[in-house]
Amino acid sequence: MTRGQQAQPPRVDFLEIQIARRRVFRFCFAMHNPAPNRSINGLSQRGRGTGLNPQNRFEKIDFQPDPAESDPEAPAPQTIFYRDTPRSLITRNDSPDLSFEFSLNPYRGCEHGCIYCYARPYHEYLGLGSGLDFETKIFVKEDAPELLRQELSRESWKPDVLVMCGVTDCYQPIERKLELTRGCLKVFVEFRNPVALITKNALIARDVDLLGELAAHSCAHATLSITTLDAELQRRMEPRASTPRARLAAIRKLADAGVPVGVNVAPIIPGLTDHEMPAILQAARDHGAISAGYTVVRLPYSLTELFSHWLEENYPDRRAKVLNRLKQMHDGKIYQADWGARMRGVGPFAEQIADLFAIARRRAGFPGQRPALSTKFFRRVGQLNLFD
Repeated sequence: MTRGQQAQPPRVDFLEIQIARRRVFRFCFAMHNPAPNRSINGLSQRGRGTGLNPQNRFEKIDFQPDPAESDPEAPAPQTIFYRDTPRSLITRNDSPDLSFEFSLNPYRGCEHGCIYCYARPYHEYLGLGSGLDFETKIFVKEDAPELLRQELSRESWKPDVLVMCGVTDCYQPIERKLELTRGCLKVFVEFRNPVALITKNALIARDVDLLGELAAHSCAHATLSITTLDAELQRRMEPRASTPRARLAAIRKLADAGVPVGVNVAPIIPGLTDHEMPAILQAARDHGAISAGYTVVRLPYSLTELFSHWLEENYPDRRAKVLNRLKQMHDGKIYQADWGARMRGVGPFAEQIADLFAIARRRAGFPGQRPALSTKFFRRVGQLNLFD
């Protein structure tokens, strides 16, 4: 894992894979690591969002294990980390229902294992599965801080807000050891380029020193996503993410340090968590959050199968209600990909959720819009600035 004189992070084993040669990777990985498309041993894995691995929609060959050959004493699957060696880090999106244009992420896949995560199907582009593979096969961009430094140094970069992260969580468990997100924040401090972070992990509070320095120049905003205040529901639904209490504590620590921090009630699951919205907003506001937003759960591609199976295993009495509510919010379909509808849905139930959010937000005492991030303090490292 080392380059030059860099020290190797402790207790993390990497298998080097060149993502640019994806076709070779997909063939070799499938031959040596067949991924079953049924629950291992027929049961969910402890500490994992799912034991399923639905068939990759891009693959013609699928591996199905023989249930008679399963070993109930077999150890649970461990997380494997792979080197990801991209040529660039900053990505651009043109989605009309996102409030940002540029984002970056040091990781692909996410060990949090949130069962509802819309990013799961992205793993299929790597020849892997959206189920257990997504949370046990993590790709690490170990050069992320240096790549970010190179891109911000270019004259072609026009200062703009960068979001961490648009897909998987930049504070997932391995970040505690690798500190790639922290390394990127150090680069943001060097350049004073504004950054907005969103996470489900209280580990963000570790970086309060860097975020505080950025916030002093209107260059940082943090958002904690909270799906539920029910610790048991959270444990089943987001097995390796921080507890609701820990996320609220992180909001308080960031707010006390002067970092503008908000809460995202996301995703709302109609028929399972929608009733908690007022309590989540009030708790976040009481801990110092100054802004709030929400999205409704969306289940593209194989995520419908994964989430439906999870409901059947964990809340069978709610399964029909949840899925029917989603259909009513998406013109009779579980998922609707249309801009403007995929995030919040349409129809009476979507309107009820929007109205409830507006009322609960007002009653919780949230102020107006969060402070805007600024690019006026941006400095290209290496250039002399007499006013710094």
